[in-house]
Amino acid sequence: MSLHTFTLTNQQGIQIIFTNYGGAIISIKTPDKNGDLDDIVLGMETPADYRQQNAHLGALIGRYANRIAKGKFSLNGQTYSLATNDGANHLHGGNEGFDKKIWDVVHHSDENQLTFTYTSLNGEEGYPGNLDVMVSYALTEDNELVITYSASSDQPTPVNLTNHSYFNLAGKQAANILDHDICLRADYFLPVDKGGIPSGEIKPVADTPMNLTSMTRIGSSIGEVPGGYDHNYVLEKDQPHSLGLAASVHEPTTGRTLKMLTTEPGVQFYTGNFLDGSITGRGGRVYHKHAGFCLEAQHYPDSPNHPKFPNTILSPEDTYRQVTIYRFGVE
Repeated sequence: MSLHTFTLTNQQGIQIIFTNYGGAIISIKTPDKNGDLDDIVLGMETPADYRQQNAHLGALIGRYANRIAKGKFSLNGQTYSLATNDGANHLHGGNEGFDKKIWDVVHHSDENQLTFTYTSLNGEEGYPGNLDVMVSYALTEDNELVITYSASSDQPTPVNLTNHSYFNLAGKQAANILDHDICLRADYFLPVDKGGIPSGEIKPVADTPMNLTSMTRIGSSIGEVPGGYDHNYVLEKDQPHSLGLAASVHEPTTGRTLKMLTTEPGVQFYTGNFLDGSITGRGGRVYHKHAGFCLEAQHYPDSPNHPKFPNTILSPEDTYRQVTIYRFGVE
């Protein structure tokens, strides 16, 4: 199957480019406070270039976003073994996760909507069941990118989907995201070990460098977080599965803002700690540490091994659903 790009543009001039490789977002161009457009995500030059990077740039992630400890989980009395592609653990669906698949395109219309589908066969990367996935991207005239996910399976299986875009609201010439201000609607987070696996504790952010409940300069406390931010935050919810504000980000030089809303119970805030200069992206830009940040709407990492965490097992009689919105603006 060949690789293609697809473009959505609204009347305000926002332009978003996608590829069917990994269902990835290649580029998002938005205006700053002066009306000047610039690219605010990290991306590769061509769809084929995505095969040469392993940072999951802009891609759809599955079957299970984030980590599963030791690549193992038990379900209905059977133990399943997954690829251990992140040290001793399983990360973002394994060696050939959804970010490395060529997705089918079923809808690309003048209504600013693009829909990708993929069928993950029983046993792929060790997961049980045939899983049918549909992800729709829609760009609205309110400057929102609305991502709608759905999935169904013929066997019980863990499912945790997300998008892995790296944002830098300062634009393509900015070295890093340390001068961005961020606020997360989360009073709790999940402490993790050196491999990124949760201990099972749900800990208050109060009186820790994890406290981002008010607008905070990313660079002000990142030095106190070993390795940088790469943690799941437990979102405040008016009701479970309700669509609510999760994060607000402001870049003071350009005035660009980003708000994320989601139906998911958590968001992984990641500050590009593993970018090491080995990836050259669009326009010849080299991506170094902290070149971008991710806000990955998701269920908690390693949930199949933590019964007290929100359930991530999709049963054949149910349908997985998620809505996440990235809202672009200026202040």
